[in-house]
Amino acid sequence: MSSIPKIVIVGAGYGGILTAQQLQKELKHNEADVTLINRHDYHYITTHLHMPAAGTDTIEHSRIPIAQLIDEFKVDLVKGTVKEIIPKEKKIVLEDGSLSYDYLVIGLGGEPETFGIPGMDKFALTIRSINSVRLIREHIEYQLALYKNDGKPGRLNFVVGGAGFSGIEFVAELADRLPQLARAYDIDFNRIQIINVEAAPTALPGFDPELVEYAMDVLKRKGVTFRIGIPIKECLQDGVIVGEGEKIEACTVVWTGGIRGNGLIEKAGFEVMRGRVKIDDFLRAPGHDDIFIIGDSSLMFNPEGRPYPPTAQIAMQQGVLCAKNLAATLRKKELHKFVFSNKGTVASLGKGEAVAVVGKRKIKGWVAAQLKKIVDLRYLFIIGGIPLVLKKGRFF
Repeated sequence: MSSIPKIVIVGAGYGGILTAQQLQKELKHNEADVTLINRHDYHYITTHLHMPAAGTDTIEHSRIPIAQLIDEFKVDLVKGTVKEIIPKEKKIVLEDGSLSYDYLVIGLGGEPETFGIPGMDKFALTIRSINSVRLIREHIEYQLALYKNDGKPGRLNFVVGGAGFSGIEFVAELADRLPQLARAYDIDFNRIQIINVEAAPTALPGFDPELVEYAMDVLKRKGVTFRIGIPIKECLQDGVIVGEGEKIEACTVVWTGGIRGNGLIEKAGFEVMRGRVKIDDFLRAPGHDDIFIIGDSSLMFNPEGRPYPPTAQIAMQQGVLCAKNLAATLRKKELHKFVFSNKGTVASLGKGEAVAVVGKRKIKGWVAAQLKKIVDLRYLFIIGGIPLVLKKGRFF
């Protein structure tokens, strides 16, 4: 029987992929057996999904075969759906079997947070995977085709719930794409409404007010209508109820209003806040020195006591440190605390437009849009080098 420690990584998102790749660098031959479990045989770039969802880019730019990202001699890839995590038995239950582990890294992606809004989980579409993106793209075009046959006005209304980064970036792409579709389907674009509803008192909550104003101005010029400070009270099959009972007729509702941790985490017995586990400084679950949790399902607080948002940037940094701390654990050496290094924040506003904060510098317009491309290319370079940049990068 092998005495080599078994490390199992669940989820091949930003955190999972970076953990696997860093372990390849950190571990010596036969120091540990590493297995990466993922539902699909590809890694998808979540921060790109708003583009193929709207139809302004192809899905192929947003996904990469995992086999191209890992060394098969150092990491075993298991394609499977995790059904249960059993910490007491150190076991992962899949649809078609199970795996045991000595050390576990949970990098499962989050799930839409609907805040209990009636009908939201039943009738709204969400940008959460390659398959959901395909559905949104096809649904949008289908509504325009149906409108040409039945003339139902609600088919030309597109409601996006949430004006955070995901919502803003999606409505921006939608505003670029719908005029093209309107021409293709012989529809007057002035009949089409893109409505962005946000319960908070501002779009892009927490972002620089000057850049928020710029972003909203850009999108308003593109035809987006903002309903700010107005909560969605209910989602229906044919629209949404907002504010004090106003109904907005719409055959398309896309919800981008929040992310919570993966439901499997709570079912495994971990104490959670909105599905996320408050991990220690070394990325470990409370009371479990053998379990690391990173990405959407982890909860960490900044020096001011506020929770870090579940971003790709944080998940990537967690992944690298997680691998280093796993290696240190195996060698019985001191672990390193997680310290977030903020590289800046960029929000795309469609073709040729964006807003960004890098350090104390505010950037907007074309320059910010180029910065967004650089950020995307940098990620491709980190996980796949120059060949991946040339294959999947968007330069124009």
